[in-house]
Amino acid sequence: MKYKAICTDIDGTLLNAERQLSVETLKVLQGAKAHAHIILASSRMPAAMRHLQEELGILNSPLICYNGGYVIDFPDGANEPVVLHSAPIPLEVCKVINALAEGTEVHVSLYHADEWYVPAQDYWANREANNTKVQPALADFSKVFDDWGQRGIGAHKVMCMGPAEEIEAIEQHLKANHEGDLSLYRSKPTYLEIAHSSISKRTALQLLLDDILGLEWKDLVAFGDNYNDMEMLDAVGLGVAVGNAREEVKAIANLITVPGKEDGVARTVARLIDGDDPANMQF
Repeated sequence: MKYKAICTDIDGTLLNAERQLSVETLKVLQGAKAHAHIILASSRMPAAMRHLQEELGILNSPLICYNGGYVIDFPDGANEPVVLHSAPIPLEVCKVINALAEGTEVHVSLYHADEWYVPAQDYWANREANNTKVQPALADFSKVFDDWGQRGIGAHKVMCMGPAEEIEAIEQHLKANHEGDLSLYRSKPTYLEIAHSSISKRTALQLLLDDILGLEWKDLVAFGDNYNDMEMLDAVGLGVAVGNAREEVKAIANLITVPGKEDGVARTVARLIDGDDPANMQF
């Protein structure tokens, strides 16, 4: 295989219908380690990605967390990460976001590194915990903000989940008043993922190319399904959209494979290892 690194999104791209790594995906990607670095890039927190790394046998690989807002590496079998990049939302802006949700049905989750705080163990917290295999900490947000203020930190991600019309109102307010500070991403009508404006999976990959991997963009193949994958897919040597990807993602991809739930990543990587030319691939 001519590509020296494989970078893949997780949700909607890599996992099967049970939000797990399928037997086929494990088999192919574990075999691919002999040919290429394997890098996971997601809006997830580190703990929600480390168990997938363990299954794949890539615990020493870097991680792109929070869509590039927190990039970490685990060199030489280290248990604690080396932080390569951290771009949190300023604390005062976190407080504004939380205030906008008060009096609504919107659930707010606060994330910093491997900390995840929720105000209640409600439907949204349980749903996210089931999806990511990580349990949040129940907390009074005023105490979280006081603690973060003393530590001089903010949130790597704020997740707002709830009725679409209330999510829309929060998004529009933030666009009007904080667009220069924030990256606003509607992964679903009922989800608003908020991060620092400077981050993306592409910028995170550039950091890894320069400082860790020593590779060029042409050496990478990347997989994705949603808007937050587009810059990454457009930059790499081979950008692959899974069959369930949004049409805008498919439009900029070099190749469209089968849906993620049908092992689109594994089936494509297997053919690349066999030496198939992507220009001639059909799925």
